[in-house]
Amino acid sequence: MQIRFDGQRALVTGAGKGIGREIALLLARFGATVIALSRSPKDLEQLRRALDGGEMIVADLSDAQQARAAAEQAGRVDLLVNNAGISIPQSFLETTVEAFDATMAVNVRAALILSQVVARGMIKRGQGGAIVHLSSQASMVGLADHTAYCASKGALDQLTRVMALELGPHQIRVNAVNPTVTLTPMSEMAWSDPAKRGPMMARIPLGRFAQTQDVAHAVAYLLSKQADMITGATLPVDGGFLAI
Repeated sequence: MQIRFDGQRALVTGAGKGIGREIALLLARFGATVIALSRSPKDLEQLRRALDGGEMIVADLSDAQQARAAAEQAGRVDLLVNNAGISIPQSFLETTVEAFDATMAVNVRAALILSQVVARGMIKRGQGGAIVHLSSQASMVGLADHTAYCASKGALDQLTRVMALELGPHQIRVNAVNPTVTLTPMSEMAWSDPAKRGPMMARIPLGRFAQTQDVAHAVAYLLSKQADMITGATLPVDGGFLAI
């Protein structure tokens, strides 16, 4: 099975670091023209050098107007990966309104806005398309000290299902990838404490956390023609965590 995206334009949010960077590099390797979005110009410049080209958009997706403007600036998009996300670990009783609103703005609202703009373009062109959201195993289980994050990823899974239902008649497929802890700077911050890391690792049958390439490969598959009959799915990339 060979995955190719020649002639297709792929918009990847949160592309400056971690999973998003890995996805951008993989899609480019498979022939896509990558449009990378990040709030960090420095990260985008480093990515541009790694890609030897591509299109870069600087935007803060916590701002609804910037999110919409970025989607419009991207122009034609055939493949959309809503990867950008934040985590502000707080216990339920200590979760602040500010942290909750910030998490929902980036993890859910930005995905909604970008998808609306991109999907309207896909419908107008009449050639279909594919959208993948980066969700989490945290959408399906409760994780202590991740109140806002768990809530946002549960909402993102439901957004995935509704989009698949309504956009399916236009041949636009919408899926989510739900990783376990993936070794990125954000996850290292949340899981650096051995007291937390050990018990989480023990719940994963494969006995390890995910690497960024594990997630990128799943995303590329769901975007590809090989997944043409898959829509509305939430695909765990979790080493079996949810099987227990």
